[in-house]
Amino acid sequence: MSAGQMHPGMHPIDAGLVRRLIAGQFPRWGHLPVERLASGGTVNAMYRLGDDMVVRLPLVRGGVEDVMRERTWLPRLAPRLPTAVPELLGEGEPAHGYPWQWSVYRWLAGANPEVGLLSEPVLLAEDLAAFVAAMRSITLTGAPQAHRGGPLASLDAETRAAIEELRRIPQEGVDCGAASAVWEEALLAPGHDGPPVWLHADLMPGNLLVDGGRLTSVIDFGCLGTGDPACDLFPAWNLLPAKARDVFRAALDVDDATWTRGRGRTLSQALIALPYYRDTNPAMSLNARHVIRTVLRER
Repeated sequence: MSAGQMHPGMHPIDAGLVRRLIAGQFPRWGHLPVERLASGGTVNAMYRLGDDMVVRLPLVRGGVEDVMRERTWLPRLAPRLPTAVPELLGEGEPAHGYPWQWSVYRWLAGANPEVGLLSEPVLLAEDLAAFVAAMRSITLTGAPQAHRGGPLASLDAETRAAIEELRRIPQEGVDCGAASAVWEEALLAPGHDGPPVWLHADLMPGNLLVDGGRLTSVIDFGCLGTGDPACDLFPAWNLLPAKARDVFRAALDVDDATWTRGRGRTLSQALIALPYYRDTNPAMSLNARHVIRTVLRER
């Protein structure tokens, strides 16, 4: 991996390439301006296309599966959800040296919520709970397994390796003993004993859009699928303050075992992300530090 790259095998993407792709496959949009969007995303590059659209292109081969999941499922999920989700307008194909499928979506207005700067945290918690509950209520068949939606134990080796890596980065100040204890507690919690439920499976602040403090859209459904309902509890620790966290839990009526697994899953994601992204993705590493602090304070 070259210096400054998030992942090995990243394909170079710039505005010129996006213009050529659009002109070749969607000539009716070829006159529109193309502008790179700053994003904390890890798998896709985002470009604004005119005023009303956005182009999403995988940076690595692994992102292609995300594109195909969204193409298949977003049109079917959208009418069943209480908030706006990406609307697919164009299905791009490989061309001009770019090797993967890509997509054009309708532009969704709003801003990503920022930890510590939420104007309506309790109302946002209620909105998030309504979205998660709506996802869980979906009965569409044939869904893939959500990314990291399987048994918690499937994350054990990667989580423990991340804790050991953080021991070798003392400047991060992570209490690795406390992190291990939270993880062990999560592993000991009873697993989900019901049928798998529909999940977004990546409810990070960067995948939420708010306006006036309220949730208006949820984006990036590349990890969607079915699995353990604890997977969609991430906002409790990666975004919401304590009071709003309690509201979120109460609105979803989360039992102790599911809450413990959710906390463990959220911590696991942060522990893995921090050493991986600390030098390449400030947004991801900043949120990972926040999650670790929040979870360990709660212990």
